[in-house]
Amino acid sequence: MANLEAGNEPTGPSTWEYIELSPRDDFMPFFLHPRANDERIAELKNSLRTHGVQLSSVLPLYKWSSPDEAERQAAVRYWKRMIEITADLECPLMNSEFNGRPDRAAESEAAFWRSLEELLPLFEREGIALNLEAHPEDFCEVNTPAVDLVRAINKPWVNYLYCAPHSFHLSGADPTADIAAMMRYAGDKLQHVHIADSFNHKRSSGLRYILNPPGTAARIHQHLNIGQGEVDWDAFFGTLRDLDFDGVATACVCAWEERARESSAFMLDRITKELSA
Repeated sequence: MANLEAGNEPTGPSTWEYIELSPRDDFMPFFLHPRANDERIAELKNSLRTHGVQLSSVLPLYKWSSPDEAERQAAVRYWKRMIEITADLECPLMNSEFNGRPDRAAESEAAFWRSLEELLPLFEREGIALNLEAHPEDFCEVNTPAVDLVRAINKPWVNYLYCAPHSFHLSGADPTADIAAMMRYAGDKLQHVHIADSFNHKRSSGLRYILNPPGTAARIHQHLNIGQGEVDWDAFFGTLRDLDFDGVATACVCAWEERARESSAFMLDRITKELSA
C-alpha cells in the first residue's frame, strides 16, 4: 500500500496522514538558500505533531546541474543545508528534479555528476533516500533516459519519480511510450509518483495550447484534478497495481488554489480507492 501525500494544498481535519513539503518562500524558496532557522523548524515539527501529520518527503529545487559553476556550487550549498534540515525534521526521503538546461544537456549532466559526488555521501550519512524526477525543461526530460540515469547512480536508495501530469512531455518523440510502458520501464526503480491530470499538448496540430511568440520552446502544462485532463488513469493506476507499487503517491494539483480543500478531499478519495483496489 502506497503512502499517500498531499502536495502544497491545505488539508482538512483527519484527511491526510502524510504531506510533502515543497518549496515555499518562508522555509525553502525556489532556487535560493533555505530560510528555515531552528525556531521555524521547531514550529513545523510542533505543528505536524499537533495535527497528527507526518512528513514523508521534502522537495527542494536547486540549480545543481547548472553549467555555470558558481551557480552549481551555490546550489550544492543550499542542498547541504536542506539535507541538514530534513534530517532535523526526521524525514527519511527527499525528492527533486534533474534541473539543468536541455539546450546544454552534456554540460548540465557533467555538472549534475559533480554535485552528486559532493552530496551522495551526505544523503548516505543522514540515512535519507532520494527520488529524482525528469521535469519539462530539465537537461533530461524524457522517461527512458531519465530512468537510465537514475540506474547509473547505482545506489539502492536513489530511485525514480514518475510525474503523471508530465506524461505527454516524458514520452518525448517516441510514439510507443505510453504511460504503462514508461512506468514499466522504470520497474523496481519506480518508488514515487506525482498525481494530477493534464492535457495532451501534442494533439490538434500542435494548437492545443496557443503560445506567443509562435515556436516558443516553453513546456506549458497544468496540474489538474483527476478527470479534468487527458491522462490515461486506467493505465496509470492499473500499472501501479500490476507492479505492486509500495512507494509514495503524492497528490500535486496546482490549478485550484481557491478551492484547495475540495480538491485535496477529492484527490485523497480517488487515490485511496484506486490504490486500495
